[in-house]
Amino acid sequence: MDTLAAMPTAPIEPEPPVNPAGQLPLGDLIARAQALSDGGMAEASAKLYEEWIASTDSPYRHVACFNWGTVLGNLHRHAEAEKAYRHALELNPDFPQARLNLGHQIEHLHRPDEALAEWRQVLDMTANGGPAVLEFRLHALNNSARLLELLRRLDEAEQLMVESLKLKSDQSDVIQHYVHIRQKQCEWPLYQAVGEVTQNQLLLGTSALATLSATDDPALQLLAAQRFVNERIKKPATPPLHEVFAARTPRSGKVKIGYLSGDLCMHAVGLLTPELFELHDRSRFEVYGFCWSREDGTAQRQRILGGMDQVFRIGGLDDNSAARLIAQMGVDVLVDLQGLTNGARPVILAHRPAPIQAGYLGLPATSALPGVDWIIADRFVMPPESLRYYTEKPLYVPTCYQVSDRKRDVAPTPTRAQYNLPEDAFVFCSFNNNHKFTEEVFHSWMRIVKAVPNSVLWLLADNPWAQANMLAAAQAHGVAPERLIFAPRVTPAEYLARFQLADLFLDTFPFNAGTTASDVLWMGTPILTRSGRTYISRMAGSLLTHVGLPDLITHSLTEYEQRAVQIGNNPLRAKSYKRYLTEQGRNSTLFDIPRLVRDLENEFERMALERRAA
Repeated sequence: MDTLAAMPTAPIEPEPPVNPAGQLPLGDLIARAQALSDGGMAEASAKLYEEWIASTDSPYRHVACFNWGTVLGNLHRHAEAEKAYRHALELNPDFPQARLNLGHQIEHLHRPDEALAEWRQVLDMTANGGPAVLEFRLHALNNSARLLELLRRLDEAEQLMVESLKLKSDQSDVIQHYVHIRQKQCEWPLYQAVGEVTQNQLLLGTSALATLSATDDPALQLLAAQRFVNERIKKPATPPLHEVFAARTPRSGKVKIGYLSGDLCMHAVGLLTPELFELHDRSRFEVYGFCWSREDGTAQRQRILGGMDQVFRIGGLDDNSAARLIAQMGVDVLVDLQGLTNGARPVILAHRPAPIQAGYLGLPATSALPGVDWIIADRFVMPPESLRYYTEKPLYVPTCYQVSDRKRDVAPTPTRAQYNLPEDAFVFCSFNNNHKFTEEVFHSWMRIVKAVPNSVLWLLADNPWAQANMLAAAQAHGVAPERLIFAPRVTPAEYLARFQLADLFLDTFPFNAGTTASDVLWMGTPILTRSGRTYISRMAGSLLTHVGLPDLITHSLTEYEQRAVQIGNNPLRAKSYKRYLTEQGRNSTLFDIPRLVRDLENEFERMALERRAA
């Protein structure tokens, strides 16, 4: 909810031309401070406010304190900004704008419960205020919901979103989060009208990311991405930055590859990509990382950083400055690993800092982003008949599109008893994130479990509300609750090891397993998938094709259910798949990562040299 986190502006109250202390009038102070900030002298602006406040007894000091706090917050001096807002509230306790912004500074200082308490006070202050305080109330509701969602207090977050939408229905950001938070909790039917917001408005307001789980219609996925771009991304009026910098310093020497991401850490993208960076041929390429990833202190993060020739941490740069840095480095090929996922910075790409810009892994769908001309794919995930639904052109590799890591750590094999699994049961599992679970897929799983008498379904316990909703849905289907077993989150090494306990992984649709599909096949457990019309609904099918198990790809719900029941009632068939994967899976083209990297390099080099020669 980026726009909802914007800091409100304090009203400028009238003041006599000269205050009793002989200082600048408040209006002149604000104008001068704003001019300093606009001129890139925000530190001087903050100092001006500080000195004025210290040397005046103006009755409007609370307004100056508010603006001082805003300047300090923009300078990331959050502790000082907190003090400024608290001073404003000491001078004028009935000042909701200051309390709202105080909450933001406290959040920046990693004290979320205190931030929520400040916003709760605003809600109490505005409970009976009517239209005059509506925007303050919405700001408090929406930011409380946003923070509660981050804290995984999903039920509380949803309640506040409902209250907000009942107060004001035309809030696209809130609608997007409301739909997605229902997906996370497996609340079905997904589209439930709230206040004056109709089911149709919820459908049209679904975010590009949430749409990937909601529909296999490629046109709807494209429209959702285009809507996001039209609402959020302004095409820069300036020329492409790569042209500006190339005019000063023409590109030459090794081809320079840049990877752009906020997920180069313990994240699905960070788990797939280390060997991609490590295996690049340094005699032909230079490899740069441009990241705003969290410093999570993990060995995975350090390994990723070590796989680059140079890493630029751009979290402290605005989008224009980050794009200029990339262009200044002379990057030939910029690979965006983020797309429209959480934390994305698409405006960097809109500045076109590199002559060749391609999307990969982070968003397995069209992004519709200006500046992203290519999407790395194979002919299974992106067949020719699907190209009309992409704004990007396919950059095809001859094998599977997905890179993975053959050096991933695996813990010792656990026992079924450790995870409360029956020793003699057929274990279906699905460790995809719960937001990928749709009502249709879950009902299908219940029919499968009922048709395989001695079976259980092993699922990821992503959150307690999803678990409760799934148990209720199972009961409605006549499936005993003990036949659903929920696995806790564990370390990546333990997560990989426990796949060996399952007999068959049941994939989700339309949002297939991606990293998880690679993991389950690497660990020797078969996955049954359903392939549809979109990139994201064909991911697991591509992996199965290149690991040599195309008969585990289905193309309809009926076929998917029938195949699952056949395998579940014939455990020897599942064991034969496991034996094949154990003996041959890791030697298949799916896990020939050096070949995939060479194929990508050949395409990158060809395109880069063509652009240099143009």
